[in-house]
Amino acid sequence: MKIGFDNEKYLRIQSEQIKKRIAQFGDKLYLEFGGKLFDDNHASRVLPGFHPDSKLRMLHQLKDEAEIILVISALDIEKNKVRGDLGITYDEDVLRLRSEFENIGFYVSGVVITHFNGQSSADAYRSRLERKGIRVYYHYTIEGYPNNVALIDSDEGFGRNDYIETTRPLVVVTAPGPGSGKMAVCLSQLYNENKRGIKAGYAKFETFPVWNLPLKHPVNIAYESATADLNDVNMIDPFHLEAYGKIAVSYNRDTEIFPVLNAIFEGIYGENPYKSPTDMGVNMIGFCMSDEDVCCNAAREEIIRRYYTALCNLAVDGNNENEVNKIALIMKQAKLTTDYRRTTVAAHERKELSGVATAAIELQDGTIITSRTSSLLGPSAALLLNATKHLAGIPHTAKLIPEEMIAPIQKTKVSYLHGHNPRLHTDEVLVAISMLSNEDENCRKALDQLPKLEGCQVHSTVMLSEVDQKIFRKLGVGLTCDPVKKIE
Repeated sequence: MKIGFDNEKYLRIQSEQIKKRIAQFGDKLYLEFGGKLFDDNHASRVLPGFHPDSKLRMLHQLKDEAEIILVISALDIEKNKVRGDLGITYDEDVLRLRSEFENIGFYVSGVVITHFNGQSSADAYRSRLERKGIRVYYHYTIEGYPNNVALIDSDEGFGRNDYIETTRPLVVVTAPGPGSGKMAVCLSQLYNENKRGIKAGYAKFETFPVWNLPLKHPVNIAYESATADLNDVNMIDPFHLEAYGKIAVSYNRDTEIFPVLNAIFEGIYGENPYKSPTDMGVNMIGFCMSDEDVCCNAAREEIIRRYYTALCNLAVDGNNENEVNKIALIMKQAKLTTDYRRTTVAAHERKELSGVATAAIELQDGTIITSRTSSLLGPSAALLLNATKHLAGIPHTAKLIPEEMIAPIQKTKVSYLHGHNPRLHTDEVLVAISMLSNEDENCRKALDQLPKLEGCQVHSTVMLSEVDQKIFRKLGVGLTCDPVKKIE
């Protein structure tokens, strides 16, 4: 995989910037972490070379001074919102994140349920957390938020929220995904800390959009496509432009909330130390791209990936048409079509020739390998075999799994497990060649190639089963599918 991002430089200069911001304030700093603190797969896709746990590695240097607050929206609990990269719901991810943080030595002080308006699902979730000994706080829906500053900055606004008890100078506020209400939690705490005579500050560690890249830079556009379900819009920071006469990129939610932040800071300090939403941030990512062309190409791939994901979600449940239309508009503005993705073109060409479902993978050296559905294998299972054989230098005609071994597996699937699809899935193929690898050198060679698939791109002309999707996800492969009926 071509590298376009200097991760070590990023860790160094980003940690320096955060330490400076901590020193700027007095008793306490609330640091909002936009995006994901770890498992930041979006950043690693659009910035090849960025490690998904980079932000966590940087923060670990401050773990003895820090505590973590996890935030989840009652609206996301109610609709069972799912993390697309991991395939788990936000409420389950909160528990996973808490466990992961504590396992590496962080102190997690509690969970905040935001946008609370009496939802029974949120009440049930709170009870579940409290049975596990987790402190839980409610932050309520505020009418007119974020424009009704007078109400927000009052005892009937932020003052109505549960006060979160914190004990350390650095409070990291994070969430499973965007739109959870992290910033409002920070601002609410500033208000309530001030009432208790505690001087507290706020800063934002937002990875995207990148403030010092152009508004229509592919990396910034990729962020807009990633948050199409939230209707986020990248925009020039008007406050920064007015204060400094310089262009910086922000997005709608930050610019909308800035007057609220300004009013709260003026109430606490008499003046706001920040002149703009951009000033609030500590994002140094734009200084760390080592090959901008590589990052631009990866970002364009990500926009198309988001488009296909939205199309497939529309085919399954049919309630995200606005998201599909928004990403389609983003692609049009970027003069981008699905043909930019080489695997999409290759898979469609193979389908035209074969008349059956197909798949294609682009390997790290740019080689395209294709596959088709057969009576024995689905397109994704066949693709794994074809790709690993190519990488291992095994002739394409060689059979890694004998047909006489596949037949009993198919019989079990259909006759005993009452399945409708006798073809082998990717996990079944990998188990089979693993068993054969003790005696078969080709199978051993093929298995050894699996790590080389990380960062590769795959397109399937049909939606794959959840099993196949998970296998590609675990292998680190970027998968897109046509919104055509799923193979079970």
